[in-house]
Amino acid sequence: MLTLVLGLVLFHGLHLVPAMPALRSRLREKIGPGIYKLAFSLISAVALVAIVVGYKSARVSSSNVQLWIAPEFLRPVAQLLMVPALILLAAAYIPSRIRTAAKHPMLAAITIWALAHLMVRGDLAGLLLFGSFLAFGVLDRISVMNREAPGPLGAAKGGLGGDIAAVATGTIAYAVLALWLHHGSLMSG
Repeated sequence: MLTLVLGLVLFHGLHLVPAMPALRSRLREKIGPGIYKLAFSLISAVALVAIVVGYKSARVSSSNVQLWIAPEFLRPVAQLLMVPALILLAAAYIPSRIRTAAKHPMLAAITIWALAHLMVRGDLAGLLLFGSFLAFGVLDRISVMNREAPGPLGAAKGGLGGDIAAVATGTIAYAVLALWLHHGSLMSG
């Protein structure tokens, strides 16, 4: 459980830096924008590995108590929520009308992903992982709207072709997750 918590603290703590423009600017000036981006990416990757390893370990730990039992009817609801989550995630990187309308589709995707998983994972490890990402998604969305941060593609806009690409990419990602990475059942136990 400790590895999961440390990974979450590192990941969310690091991702608070862009929410503090003065700190971010000082860091970029001190080490240079290229080193800043590289360090941000490397630390993010280390934190994500810690989260994945920590979550996998925490799920089978005796300290992972069951806090609630999710009703079975929530499983298909959670599965359906993953479709727009993955389309929005794709739209974060594909100029499209979907991206323009969502403004910050990655944060919307993270929020929906976390909510969907939290609905069906009633254990402590699930609450820590998905609850922290749900809170992060909501709080960071408020932060970027207040800062008017444009997201990874800046002001890039797209049309119908981008919409089709985002929907196709998100749908394919959903199929891959549902059929192979979640062993045939999205959010399986």
